[in-house]
Amino acid sequence: MASFQIGRIYGIPIKIDVTFLLVLPLFAWVIGSQVGFWVEILGILPSDVPGTAPLTEGNTPWILGAASAIGLFVGVLLHELGHSLVAMRYGFEIDSIKLWLLGGVAQFTEMPEDWKQEFSVAVAGPIVSVAVGVVSYAAFVATPGSLPAVQFVFGYLALVNVMLAAFNMLPGFPMDGGRVLRALLARNRSHVRATQIAATVGKGFAVLLGFAGLIGFDLILVAVAFFIYIGASGEAQRTALKAAFEGVTVREIMTPAEELQTVDEETTVAELIGRMLRERHVGYPVLRNGEFVGMVTLDDTKSVPEVERDAYLVEDVMNYDVPTLSPDSELMDALDAIQAHRTGRLPVTDAEGNLVGLLSQTDLVMAFNISQTSGGLAGLRGRELPRQS
Repeated sequence: MASFQIGRIYGIPIKIDVTFLLVLPLFAWVIGSQVGFWVEILGILPSDVPGTAPLTEGNTPWILGAASAIGLFVGVLLHELGHSLVAMRYGFEIDSIKLWLLGGVAQFTEMPEDWKQEFSVAVAGPIVSVAVGVVSYAAFVATPGSLPAVQFVFGYLALVNVMLAAFNMLPGFPMDGGRVLRALLARNRSHVRATQIAATVGKGFAVLLGFAGLIGFDLILVAVAFFIYIGASGEAQRTALKAAFEGVTVREIMTPAEELQTVDEETTVAELIGRMLRERHVGYPVLRNGEFVGMVTLDDTKSVPEVERDAYLVEDVMNYDVPTLSPDSELMDALDAIQAHRTGRLPVTDAEGNLVGLLSQTDLVMAFNISQTSGGLAGLRGRELPRQS
C-alpha cells in the first residue's frame, strides 16, 4: 500500500500507510462507542475512576475516542522506536517506522543474528510500552477528579500499553515474543534452525489465533493471525536463503556474457518473438554495435498489435533505463534487487557499464536447490553450475 513520510525521529523516517488513515477513525469510533465499557475496565486500577455520566454527554465520547486512538498510536510509535534505537546502538540501519492497519512496524535493512542482540532488540519494544503504561498511570493518578475526560484518556492508555506489551510477548514469531523465542533457541542452535523452530511455533500460534477470531467473529484478530502466519513463513524462507547464499557473489552464479543470447536494437518485434518461441527465453539484453544498452522482455512486446510486429523494432519497445547488478554483489542483495524491481532477471555490468552477465530468478532457485543438496554453495566455487534456459 502507498505510504508517505510525516517526519523523522533520531534520523529514522516516520511513515504513515494509507490504511492507517482508515483505521484511525475506526478506532476512535470504537473507543467512543464503548466509553462505559472502558470505565468499567478502569475499575481494575487501584485508584478512583471517573464516573460514566460526564463522559457520555454530547460529543464527549467521540472526543475521548479520537484522543485515545491518537494516544494509542503514539504508544505504538514509541514501541517501535524502542526496537529501532536499540538496533541502531548495535549498528543496524532502520529503513523506516511505518504506522499501518495493524499498528506499527520498524523496517530494518538487516536483522541481527547474534542471539544477545536480537533478544535486546526484541524486548526493547515491550519494555517501552510498559514504561508508557506506567507514565500514563502516574498521569491518571495525578489528574484531579474535576477533569474526568483527561483521567479517562490516561487510564485507557495505561491499560492498553501494558496490554500491547503483553500481546507482543506472545510466541507468535515474527512478533516480539517470537523473536525472543528465536534468540533463546539460538543460544545452542544455528540461526537457521532456531528460525525454523520459532516459525513453526509462530504458525501454530497464528492458526489458534485465527480460530479464536473466527469463533468470536473478530476480523482484526483473523487479520493479525494471517499476517503472523505469512510473516513466519516468509522470514523462515529468507533466513534459509541467506544462509545458503552467504559469502557467494553474483559472479559465481550468473550466466556469463559469452553464454548469453542477445538481440540487436534493430531487430524487428516479429523476429524477436520468433526467437523467444524457438529459444524459450522471455527476456534479452539489447546491444548497439556490440555495447549493452538495455533489456527487452515479452511484456514489452505486448503493446504491439500482431499485424504491426514487422514494422516495429526492438528499440521502439525496449527499456533503456534498466537497473543493473555488480558482479561482486552478494546474492541476497541481488535477490532483493530483483524483487524490488519486480523482474525475473537483471543484467550484470562492470564499473564501465560493460555487460558481463545476466542473473535470473531461475539462477537463484537453482543455486538454492544445489546448496540444499551439496551442503552449501561455498564448496562449489570453481565448479561449473548447470545452466537453464
